[in-house]
Amino acid sequence: MSAPDRWFVVSARVPSRDLLPLVAEGLLVLGGASVLEQGDSVSTFLPPPADPEAFAREAREQLAQMLPDGVPLEIEWRWHPNEDWAATWKQGLQPRRITERLVVKPTWTSWDAEPHQIVLDIDPQMAFGTGEHATTRGCLRLLDGVLRSGDRVLDVGSGSAILAIAAARLGAGEVIAVEYDPDANLNARENLEHNCVHDNVRVIEAMADAELLSTLGPFDVVLANILSSIIRPLLPAFHQAVRGAAEGRLIVSGILRSEHPDVVRDALAAGFRVERVDEEEEWCSALLVPAR
Repeated sequence: MSAPDRWFVVSARVPSRDLLPLVAEGLLVLGGASVLEQGDSVSTFLPPPADPEAFAREAREQLAQMLPDGVPLEIEWRWHPNEDWAATWKQGLQPRRITERLVVKPTWTSWDAEPHQIVLDIDPQMAFGTGEHATTRGCLRLLDGVLRSGDRVLDVGSGSAILAIAAARLGAGEVIAVEYDPDANLNARENLEHNCVHDNVRVIEAMADAELLSTLGPFDVVLANILSSIIRPLLPAFHQAVRGAAEGRLIVSGILRSEHPDVVRDALAAGFRVERVDEEEEWCSALLVPAR
């Protein structure tokens, strides 16, 4: 299908940058191929709808459902001439040093790596999976501190596969990445090739649930950088998945500070104890281990 003469650009603005990942996810659900983050707003480019005003109203309703109650949401739309808008989006993404040895680098940028550094080359095809968000960085910091050579690792909601790739590059023996979005999985497989770990990471296109976790497990490490509303009901299944390992570890993220107490309560009830918490901006990532 040829590109339209002009693009329909939908922009959403929220009062906190920490809520932008939720808004961006919603824009992608609406049909955006990628998102562009600018200040406190995020935009996506779409083919022209039949009724722009009606589309914008529907977009606002759907995005509002993804945000906490009472959060102000502004929606604007405009026309944009057809051009290489993907190149414009990429200009804002640069390499990031996450830990002493982990660096995340978009494929179109360069980094003069030190001998001890592990450089992850990621082409996200969207705003996430590049280390641009605090939840990704929190997971990577915790993973760098606990992964052991030969570990069997599961990445739930793998997206661009950045965490799965990091696990493989850090020495995991086997990595399974579970993601239900087919477009994300196409992107993930490209990233596996970029990082030469396509033989170490297996991508499964499915929705992660208790049955799938039971079938695939046990694991030494489970990673879940997803919404807390998805993490909480899966905690018992996560416990089963890591309980069989000698020293099973679960790393969870996508948790707002305000949600952290509820997640901890449910984690304790599921049989975990909190080993470590990584906090950045309004987000929490946590390392959980089975209580012995």
